Amino acid sequence: MNRFESDLLAQIQRRGDGVSGRVLVACSGGGDSVALLVLLWTLRNSLGLDLCVTHADHGLRPESPEDADFVRQLCRGLDLDLAEASLCVQAHALDRGLGLEMAARELRWNWLRQEAEQCGASVVATGHTLDDHTETVFLRLARGGGLGCLQPLAPRQDLRWSPLAETRRADLREYLVTRNIPWREDASNAEPFTARNRWRPLLEEIRKEAPELDRHLFETHLQAKESEQLARALIASWEGMRWSIADEAIRFKRESWAEPELRWVLEAACRRLGWPRESALLRGLAPWLAKRLAGGRQPSSWANFHLILEPDGGYLHLRLGPPPSKT
Repeated sequence: MNRFESDLLAQIQRRGDGVSGRVLVACSGGGDSVALLVLLWTLRNSLGLDLCVTHADHGLRPESPEDADFVRQLCRGLDLDLAEASLCVQAHALDRGLGLEMAARELRWNWLRQEAEQCGASVVATGHTLDDHTETVFLRLARGGGLGCLQPLAPRQDLRWSPLAETRRADLREYLVTRNIPWREDASNAEPFTARNRWRPLLEEIRKEAPELDRHLFETHLQAKESEQLARALIASWEGMRWSIADEAIRFKRESWAEPELRWVLEAACRRLGWPRESALLRGLAPWLAKRLAGGRQPSSWANFHLILEPDGGYLHLRLGPPPSKT
């Protein structure tokens, strides 16, 4: 076991990913997934893993048969079982009105779930990297994701296991080169037809100025996650005393509320009620609500929210239909 492999083993053990037994490894033939497969094969005894491999042909590129043959040869050399599927992505996209990327993901994961169940695998290992995490963060920030952007890529999420979540894409390719292991390059990853592909060259330019961008961002997000957990625990401890949910409404105690307190409570309550909770919306709603809970007397409306005041509290409702005029 070399230094790179032992470092990955230490990461997995430190995080407590909790994976053992049968693992289904998704391998496209690209650098990330080939490195994933080789690394897990090398660490299989240390982690107590029993590996089997899947490869999905999306039928979108003329090179896909060559990719499939490459994965077959790789699995043969590692003495691993391989399950293959040919997915009709274009037909599925047309039928469901989806983009090709979303259609491919939907079909692929439907198939992976079936394969995992059939072979008794508890997880599907994927080649998501630290670079993927950074790209996802910037995509979410560009779309106005608010605090939800500041979440590290979870190594375990339902069926998906991403053991390379803290590993740079370039380091994986360097590892493959040192092991003299080839991989397949998907030329479509450089084509600007998806937002993620358009972000990649931009981030590469930023990394020239800030080579440790990905690691620093990941550490910042770990700290943000801890802070969010503390805040959510505080908000939960207030439920029943300062706020509650009753009859499809949020009840607030009549008292002086700080705007950040109300935003956190509103986010938690709206999440449970299935109400809109975009950051910009809550930033406008919170000061309006704080002012009326501190001293208002009459029912009042803001956008589609309606507040009914009582001596000891206020009930916030979400009204359907066109918003009433503001008062």
